[in-house]
Order: sequence, then structure tokens, then C-alpha cells
Amino acid sequence: MFESELTRVLNIRYPIFQAPMAGGPTTPDLIAAVSNAGGLGNLGAGYLTAQQIRTAIQEIRQQTDQPYGVNLFVPEQPTESDETIAQMTNHLNFYRQKLGIPQSPMIQKSSESFEEQVQVLLEERVPVFSFTMGIPSQDVIQAMKKRGTFVIGTATTVDEAIRLEAAGVEAIVAQGSEAGGHRGTFLKDIPQSLVGTMALVPQIVDHVSIPVIAAGGIMDGRGLIASVALGASAVQMGTAFLASPESGAHEAYKQKLLTAHEDSTDITQAYSGKAARGVLTTFMTDMQCYTGKIPAYPIQNAMTRDIRQAAAKANNPEYMSLWAGQGLRLVNDHSAAAIVQETIAHANDLIQRLAIAGIVDDE
Repeated sequence: MFESELTRVLNIRYPIFQAPMAGGPTTPDLIAAVSNAGGLGNLGAGYLTAQQIRTAIQEIRQQTDQPYGVNLFVPEQPTESDETIAQMTNHLNFYRQKLGIPQSPMIQKSSESFEEQVQVLLEERVPVFSFTMGIPSQDVIQAMKKRGTFVIGTATTVDEAIRLEAAGVEAIVAQGSEAGGHRGTFLKDIPQSLVGTMALVPQIVDHVSIPVIAAGGIMDGRGLIASVALGASAVQMGTAFLASPESGAHEAYKQKLLTAHEDSTDITQAYSGKAARGVLTTFMTDMQCYTGKIPAYPIQNAMTRDIRQAAAKANNPEYMSLWAGQGLRLVNDHSAAAIVQETIAHANDLIQRLAIAGIVDDE
């Protein structure tokens, strides 16, 4: 019933993608569980070294023979003045003191080598390669496609989607403003790119000729049915899987999600230097009062890493990045496979009810 061009091309049973959430939540266990349940599990590999990616891929393959995907961040090379860095370092030292960790740490590197990450994906011939925060070079896109890897880009506006299709991607994730985690915006400023999923998906569908994957606030069968009605070929769900047993999210993070509400999130640049939606924390609130310039991504991300890691060790979620979308009241701690199965069962039930009401034909 939910077969689409995308499910046929990818050889998956259900049009459900588990979002590639970088930073730890997307464990090989989670990815394999989703893929084995008929969806598409995705590894958020943006922060991983080339060797860590290779190891994760091998672990995924040990647990499933089904398709899966790997996601990378398109690299950015910002420069910041010594003054901006020094001011932020001094400001962050206040939190380091609270957490009992060394002040003014040396930052060895701000990001992993994109070229090395890509090389691993090419060598491993991953089934699906997705990316966000821009567009890789034509060399990367074409090299993936030549190896039989399906390429997916991320758009937050119609113009970004059009640009992605022109670059040769084979499907597009339409990331609505409700989505948790980092914004994939790359053409305009964030305020002009916060388009809701329900408005974004049909407009992108009307302006590209490749499959569109709806993302942002989709938590159950209702979101799947609505997305398909809007023209999407699949949905991408992230927050829905974060509290599952297979998720690598910190336990304090999971507990926050299970008690948070739809109005509990905000968009911040405080943790990484790039706009991202997460559960509002003390750190986010405090940083709203910071009068200096926040260094751009990935510099700020590297500068706050020790704080986030120390907070995790101390079970203190107020200084951790708790990325999450706006569908928080719908979060549960069911297994990843159960979430996939429940989503499909819910969607099937809705179709039957709509057919009984004469609204749709379920044939």
C-alpha cells in the first residue's frame, strides 16, 4: 500500500527513513533495527573519523543485509578573529568552572576530513549517501552514483531543492522548520528558511522531478499519511526514535524528551555556531544574553565539545545539546522496530477509516 518510486529504487518495504542524527544517537543497533523492520536506517557520520565510519558500517552489515544510508555534513571553512575566539573562550570558562573541567583548552581541530570520510563511503559502496548543509562537489556526487550509491540532498526552501536537483541528487529531504537538529539551510539566512513541513513539501514537490522525503514533526502514521498526501515519497523521522532502547542518546537526554512538550524547543547557534532546534536548556538561555559574536560552525562546535561531554558525564542535561523536533508529546520509548511497525499500522488504520467514511479509496 505504501510502495513508491523511492521504496522500489531503494528496495525497502516501507517509506520510513530514520533520520541520520550525528553525535551518537544513530548507533549501528538503531540503524540495523530500522532497516530490518522495513525502513531505511541512517548513520549520522558528520562527526566521525574515517576509521570510525568504516567500523560503524561493518557493524551495521553484521546486523542487517538490508539497505542503509550514511550522512555527512558538507564542509565549511569559516575564519574567525583571534578576538572573537578569545571572548568566547573566556565566556565558556564560566561553564567549565561550574563543571570542574580545565579552562581555555586547546582546540586541535574543528572538524573531520570530509575527503577522507567520502573515500570510506566510496570504498565501502554504501547503498545510500545523504548530505546536509550545502552541496558537495560534482566529483563527489558523480563518484557516488558511479558506484551505485543513491544520493540524497537536504533542502529547507524550494530554491535549495532546485539547486540540489540540478547538482544531480536523486532525491531530496524537505526539512521543515519543525525538525530537530541542525538546519540544512545553505542559500539564505535562517529566518527566511524556516518554512513548516506542511507548506514546504508540496511546493518542493511541484518544482522538482525527483522523489521528495518529508522531514520535520513527523512522529506516527498521521504524519506519514499527511506527507504522502502532500506528494512526498517517504518520511524521515528522527525525534521519534531518540528514546528507543537502540538509540545512543544519553539517558538524561531520553528522559528530557519523554517529559518535554511541543513548546519546549528553540533554535540556537550557541552549541555549534549553526542554527539547530533542541530542547531549551540553561546553556541556551544563558547564551541568549551573550553580547559577543558566536564563532561560526564548526569552530563553536569544537569550542563547546568539552562542556557537552563533561555535562554528559555528570548526567546534567542543562549543558548538553538535546536536539529534538516539535513533536515531543508523541515521543515514546518503544523499540525501533516497534516504532516502524506502529507507524505503518497506524497509517493503515487511518486509510481504512477514511475509506469507510468515503473520503479515500483504499484499493
